[in-house]
Amino acid sequence: MSRVYNNPFIFPFTYLLLGDIMKYKITGDNLQLVTVELNSGEKVYGEAGTMVYMSPNMNMEAKMRGGLLKAIGRKFAGETMFLTEFTPAGGEGIVAFGGSAPGTIKSVEVAQDKEFIVQKDAFLCAEDTVELSVEFQRKLGAAFFGGEGFILERLSGEGTSFIHACGDFVEFDLQSGQTMKVDTGSVVGWDGTVGYDIERVKGIKTMFFGGEGLFLTALTGPGKVIIQSMTLHNLASALAPFLPGARGTSGTSGSSGVVGTLLKETVGR
Repeated sequence: MSRVYNNPFIFPFTYLLLGDIMKYKITGDNLQLVTVELNSGEKVYGEAGTMVYMSPNMNMEAKMRGGLLKAIGRKFAGETMFLTEFTPAGGEGIVAFGGSAPGTIKSVEVAQDKEFIVQKDAFLCAEDTVELSVEFQRKLGAAFFGGEGFILERLSGEGTSFIHACGDFVEFDLQSGQTMKVDTGSVVGWDGTVGYDIERVKGIKTMFFGGEGLFLTALTGPGKVIIQSMTLHNLASALAPFLPGARGTSGTSGSSGVVGTLLKETVGR
C-alpha cells in the first residue's frame, strides 16, 4: 500500500505504508538512500554518520543505546558505540540514511518470533522498537572459515529495520531442509530459523585453483536468505591495482595462495 504526502515540510515522495506505522521510500540504483517519514512522537535510530539529510524540525541526539556493554559489543561488530536517534518536533518530519559503499538497502521486518541475523556492518537504521545486538557464531568452523567472521548482528524486537551491503541483493525462501551453498562472505543476512554452516570444497585442484576458496557456506531452511552479488572485499580487490602506489605491491595486498585464502576466510571478506 502506498500513500502520497503533500505536507509542505515533507518532500514529494510516495512512501510505502506498513501497518500505518512506518512510512519510507528507498530511492536510487547503486547508491541508494532510504527516506523515512516520522509523525510527532515517533523515533528512529541509525548508525553514526549514515544520515544524509533531514527536515529542519528533526531533533538528532547521539546515545549509547543499551548501556556500555551493548555499546562495546556493537563496536566489535563493526558498528559505532554511539547510535544517533531522530525524533521530529511539531509534526511530521523526514530523515534519510545512506550506506558507505555502492550497494543495496533493504527493509527487514522483525517480530517477537522472527529475528534476523546480518553480517557485521550491515545495519543502517531502525524503528525505536527494534533492538540491535551482537550475535556470535555458534560453530567454530563457521566462525573461522564461513567468511562472516566471529561476530554477527542480531535484529530483534518488533518493527522495521534497514540493512545495507555492497552489490545487488538476491533473496531465497528456503523450505525446511532445503540447502543453498554460497560463496563465503556473500551472505548478507538470514532468518533466525536458518541453519548456518560450512562445507569444504571437493577436489584438491578445485580448492586451490578454482578461485572460490577452500570452503562454501551452507544455509539450510526454513527461512529467508539474502545474498549479495559483490562483497566489499572483492570490490576493493578489483580496484586495488588502479589506486596510486599500487604498482608492484600486489604481493603484499593480494590474496592468492593458500595463506591468503585462509586469511580471507578466517577474518571475513
